[in-house]
Amino acid sequence: MSIEFLITTLIVVLLPGTGVLYTLAMGLTRGARASMAAAAGCTAGIVPHVAASVMGLAALMHASALAFQTLKYLGVIYLFYMAWQMWRDTGTLAIGASPQGAAEGGAAAGPLRIAGAGILINLLNPKLTVFFLAFMPQFVDPAAPGATGEMLKLAAVFMALTFVVFVVYGLLAAQARDHVMARPRVMRLVRRSFASLFALMGARLALAAR
Repeated sequence: MSIEFLITTLIVVLLPGTGVLYTLAMGLTRGARASMAAAAGCTAGIVPHVAASVMGLAALMHASALAFQTLKYLGVIYLFYMAWQMWRDTGTLAIGASPQGAAEGGAAAGPLRIAGAGILINLLNPKLTVFFLAFMPQFVDPAAPGATGEMLKLAAVFMALTFVVFVVYGLLAAQARDHVMARPRVMRLVRRSFASLFALMGARLALAAR
């Protein structure tokens, strides 16, 4: 494993995207535990893209406009759905603020639900599959013995760095949560800002080419 791979991976992971945005939103609105669940879900959502790359399905998606567009627009719909939910759910930021708020949050505040949403966010992003198609071959010789094992090892490192960086992002956001919770106007602004950013990410994905 080269230092170039580690540096490139770290740069890619640090760049803000839908996964980072979701983890920050969970940390800021629901706390540290929720941010860790979001980070775990976003990391798990990378697995299918890695599997597709290893199995050669990424090349098929890259070649098939229909496959790429289908997955892309499913991702667009889901991002707009997330934006709509966050915009209209005035109780989101109150979850966990009090026993009553926790009760109102119900299953929606559970770590499995939060992680599940994180998985979907990355799963429905076709750019990740194409990214691995272009990214991994730069550091692995496909013709070399054990190339598949080397790709899986690099993918594991990529996922580990993703999880660590996302957890740090989420915990930093969680530190600011108390200040946000105490200010209703700031709470509303934060909620609507994240909703707008999710909508913007959806629009950006809709306009993205392969």
